[in-house]
Amino acid sequence: MGYGHATNAHKKVQEMLEQVKLADEVGLDVFAFGEHHRPDFVITAPEIMMAGAASITKNIRLSSSVTVLSSTDPVRVFQNFATVDLLSGGRAEIMAGRGSFTESFPLFGYSMSDYDSLFAEKLDLLLKINKQTVVTWKGLHRPSLKNQSIYPRPLQESIPVWLAVGGTPSSAIRAGMLNLPMTLALLGGSPSQYVPLINNYRLAAEKAGHDSSALQLGILTQFYVAEDSQRADDEFYPSYEQIMNQVGRERGWAPMNKSSFEYLRNNGPLIVGNEQQVIDKIMHLHELFGNTRYMAQLITGRSTHEQIMKAIELYGTKVAPTIRKESKSINTIFKK
Repeated sequence: MGYGHATNAHKKVQEMLEQVKLADEVGLDVFAFGEHHRPDFVITAPEIMMAGAASITKNIRLSSSVTVLSSTDPVRVFQNFATVDLLSGGRAEIMAGRGSFTESFPLFGYSMSDYDSLFAEKLDLLLKINKQTVVTWKGLHRPSLKNQSIYPRPLQESIPVWLAVGGTPSSAIRAGMLNLPMTLALLGGSPSQYVPLINNYRLAAEKAGHDSSALQLGILTQFYVAEDSQRADDEFYPSYEQIMNQVGRERGWAPMNKSSFEYLRNNGPLIVGNEQQVIDKIMHLHELFGNTRYMAQLITGRSTHEQIMKAIELYGTKVAPTIRKESKSINTIFKK
């Protein structure tokens, strides 16, 4: 433990800005920044990274992935993202979720016993603020608002709000009932096991009177592309093993080894390989889910900055154009 002199964190932040700048230059659609309150992740405030990215990019949309809405204030979330929207010329998005990591709850004084009710209530307020400037609202976990004006307003008519979902059916149903775009994280198991959850999402929208065919669905998988398959394996696996075993020890998972890695690569949602291999798997998932977005989650860890930059270049110049040609409905995204 030390005070100040966060040299490595400074380097990581600068590298991340270089990565989003390259993603913009090679024509990717969205770059998303995560929120974590742990020593192994550098970003705690994605909207600040988005503001930095806004000043050095021109076209790419900028999003969080995710904003842990349960443990923050929706008014401040809206204000921060509206400011990013003004800085970026209308390119901001919010991806809101309950959070798979829960360190922010004790950090900001929230109880895990209120895990779902906090999210539902704060999402309700965020959506209300997004639709109207003057807000009257009352809830259990936050002071009420009475005819309160919320500024600044975004350049866009409203900020796109996506819901981030893991494997919980109730979360998918909530997204459908609210007619909100949803991003589903596929981090384990078999992709086919998630089909019922997506069906629940679309069915919930229909039951609530919404047009399910107009829903936007994103999927997220861990991803790495290199010029040949063996290089992709060699460059990606050490970082993947490190982070999966670190998180796995905290959650009681079985240890990650090369055998389980190969299973997820061949039969699960993990996308690692050369250009054609990752194209084929992205398209396979699209055929399975009918998604309108594919989000590639980068794992840096032991990979070098140069390797990550090369993966972004290949994704933007080789993979994404083919994906767009084969399915005009898919947007291509990087998530950090």
